[in-house]
Amino acid sequence: SRLKAIQKRGGKIVVVDPRRTATARLADQHLFIKPAQDVLLLLALVHVIVAQGWVQAGRLEPFIDGLDQLEDVVDGFAPEQVAGVVGISAETIHQLAHDFAHAPSAVCYGRMGVSTQQFGGLCQWLINVLNIITGNFDEPGGAMFPLAAFNTTTAPRAGKFGRWHSRVRNLPEYFGELPCAVMAEEILTPGTGQIKAMVTIAGNPVLSTPNGRQLDNAFEQLDFMLAIDIYINETTRHANIILPPATGLEVEHYDIAFHQLAVRNTAKYSPALFEISAEQRYDYQIYRALAKRMATAERPYNANDPRNQLSLSQMLDFGLRSGPYRKNGVSVAQLQQSPHGIDLGPLQSALPDRLFTPDHRINLLPDPFLADLPRVKSTYLSPTSQPRTSATSQPLLLIGRRDLRSNNSWMHNSQRLVKGKNRCTVLINSADAHTHHIKNNQLVQVTSAVGSVTLPAQISDDIMQGVISIPHGWGHDRAGIQMTTAQAHAGVSLNDLTDHTHLDPLTGNAAFNGIPVTISPAG
Repeated sequence: SRLKAIQKRGGKIVVVDPRRTATARLADQHLFIKPAQDVLLLLALVHVIVAQGWVQAGRLEPFIDGLDQLEDVVDGFAPEQVAGVVGISAETIHQLAHDFAHAPSAVCYGRMGVSTQQFGGLCQWLINVLNIITGNFDEPGGAMFPLAAFNTTTAPRAGKFGRWHSRVRNLPEYFGELPCAVMAEEILTPGTGQIKAMVTIAGNPVLSTPNGRQLDNAFEQLDFMLAIDIYINETTRHANIILPPATGLEVEHYDIAFHQLAVRNTAKYSPALFEISAEQRYDYQIYRALAKRMATAERPYNANDPRNQLSLSQMLDFGLRSGPYRKNGVSVAQLQQSPHGIDLGPLQSALPDRLFTPDHRINLLPDPFLADLPRVKSTYLSPTSQPRTSATSQPLLLIGRRDLRSNNSWMHNSQRLVKGKNRCTVLINSADAHTHHIKNNQLVQVTSAVGSVTLPAQISDDIMQGVISIPHGWGHDRAGIQMTTAQAHAGVSLNDLTDHTHLDPLTGNAAFNGIPVTISPAG
């Protein structure tokens, strides 16, 4: 309905995606793009806007550093130079840049597809650059920031990146976390610092991280594994101990994360509908009990810390009462009186007040991004990067997808969600199906550098030529899991094909999209 409302107001929606998604079908224009090459399109759009003198940063310009250097940064990425690689004509790129720069308001938006690829870090940076230089950053109709009632962005926190690195591949940490792609090797590689024990919390990394079969094997080698989970799934089946927390309607709920990403400021609290039994524990009670038992002299457990005494609703209430809407009386009690939530109004411009950089300015051209740009040219625009073989002998590029009723692996254990047609299929363009002698619904074998799977083909021109797509979260064929419905609709795991060595070197993130594969009729 929001997309239709944009169009009703005279707005235009353009979707850029290797697959014609449900969103693309609603858009005014859909542009196919080769996987992992969004970075070239974004650079070309910035190039046109700068070259044509269309930069209008608006009220934020006095707080922006780097505008004058931007022309040199995007030199060599004109639409005519990238069009043949990305699969979008130079004329279309010029028109897209013109329309974006001259619209009364506009926003460039990208999430998982542009993040989980080999240039994901650059893509997210360039999306911000594009919004900033056209005056669409922190402005109504553009990219804006919510102000959540339970606000986790009040205290200035500088980004923490690369303070230490992984043991085996020397990949950088970010805010104390390492890329999931290093998990298996850190378990399997002997030496000082080798991971020998693991705690997983409500996740299923065997199905959700690259080269899942390798991680499956790695978990089997652990000396000890604890899982905090309600399911015995592909990951938790390796655990020595499983601690199942209270779940679902037994648990009160306030969404901390997604209120920070909302398109309107709201607050909603849902109380638990059922009491838990004396033997059950909430997640936070399990975490506290583990922290207390794992305390050491160097890391003692402080029983007097309020975080170790208050219930979740008490902590939530404290955050709400001390938050940005405290003068509005927002509290747990108020939310309990408003079971459908409360509306706190539209998003408001927040900068420069909420600029938490050390100098309270926007650095348009951070050094790590600039240092990564030569990799784009060497990968896509150098003479050696161009294919020297015929189109029919080129590998296909694999991307993932999510279905509305199977966003994550746990949803496959609900009969209501998995009933109907088989959704674990490989989407393939009709021209590619003809080239590879594949018929609709035929079982095919898809092979990558790390594995091979067999599943039915679904021929559709909703996927661009040269690309195939397999959905995320399936692969419930491992022995030892206790998810009966999911096992009856096992499917195959996309991440038995994704490669743990295929990364975005800038961020260390796994590159799930754009994996080279071959396809052929099965046996």
